[in-house]
Amino acid sequence: MSTDETTAGHIQELRRGTVVLACLVRLRQPDYGYALLESLNALGILVDANTLYPLLRRLEKQGLLESEWNTEEARPRKFYRTSPTGDSLAAALTADWHRIDDALARLTGDER
Repeated sequence: MSTDETTAGHIQELRRGTVVLACLVRLRQPDYGYALLESLNALGILVDANTLYPLLRRLEKQGLLESEWNTEEARPRKFYRTSPTGDSLAAALTADWHRIDDALARLTGDER
């Protein structure tokens, strides 16, 4: 495995958890998959559709997201929103994210 492949693998691992947190926070306002994908990418949270859609289904199965179909437009869309359980998890993950970020800042001498 080359250094570039190693780096890419570690970056992918780091992003995996951040995408879950980003979805839970972003979907406090209901939205459908493609709009979520676009908004996350616009914010610099890079995720592709082949990753996002299975993640949304998994989070829904875990009770962290709720969904409903909107059939009022020409093309039906499944809208997702963060459940109360998902909101609690997002709060816990965000608190831990800040703790880790602070620790890494101290570790690297980049205290804020």
